[in-house]
Amino acid sequence: MPPTKKRAQRVRSYDSAKTRAAVSAQFGHVRDALRALPPEALDGPTRLGTWTVRELAGHLAWMVGSVPELLAAPEPAARELALLDWPSATASAAGRIDERTREVPTDDLAGLYERTAAAYATAVAAAPDTRLLPVSFGAMTLADFLVTRTVELVVHTDDLSAATGVEIPYDRQALAACTRLLADTLAARAPGGSVEVRIPPYAVVQCVEGPRHTRGTPPNVVETDPLTWIRLATGRAEWAAELDAARVSASGERADLAGLLPLMG
Repeated sequence: MPPTKKRAQRVRSYDSAKTRAAVSAQFGHVRDALRALPPEALDGPTRLGTWTVRELAGHLAWMVGSVPELLAAPEPAARELALLDWPSATASAAGRIDERTREVPTDDLAGLYERTAAAYATAVAAAPDTRLLPVSFGAMTLADFLVTRTVELVVHTDDLSAATGVEIPYDRQALAACTRLLADTLAARAPGGSVEVRIPPYAVVQCVEGPRHTRGTPPNVVETDPLTWIRLATGRAEWAAELDAARVSASGERADLAGLLPLMG
């Protein structure tokens, strides 16, 4: 028999104008939340190892500030890193990310956030989507890199909320882009069509090798909300615990994603 062809992974497109605005909007939500915190709250712990709230705030400023910094650097000769490869690449840089985060000057967080927001807005205003950036993991287009900034912002907004007890708003487009990138990463890591993963209202993907569903109700279905999905995909939540809490529903003998998660830490 001829070899079975592997189904090609569909590459999702993102509206760059919406992504650019989403990064700015979510960074603004974080800025507003930090402004409202009492000074002593900045020295409180987070769920990110030994990082304090202040260090987490510095990390977020760096994540957005990296956009104008990279746009100011010489453009690489060729693209090297695809968007769906980014979640895996970050795992290898945990130590360097921690070191760089602790170097961010956070004595004046209000000023840092104002300067970062202004630099970001100015830098992206005239930059084309196809502009290559010398990201440490490999050259990426500006359009792709901005999608990764929504992941950083949304994931760490959740970390900041967990650390401070403050309910911080999520920009709808930022939450959508983050959810979709992590869902597509799952589909790329475990290609197939036997399990349908639903994360309404933002994403539906099929994954896991096995009999492919073609019509009617799929035999293997996983469904959850965006924030629960993001926490599972980034190791902030455990599959079994979310099932027990009914924040995830999973039906079918193949609808167990525990062995595929997390996708990034």
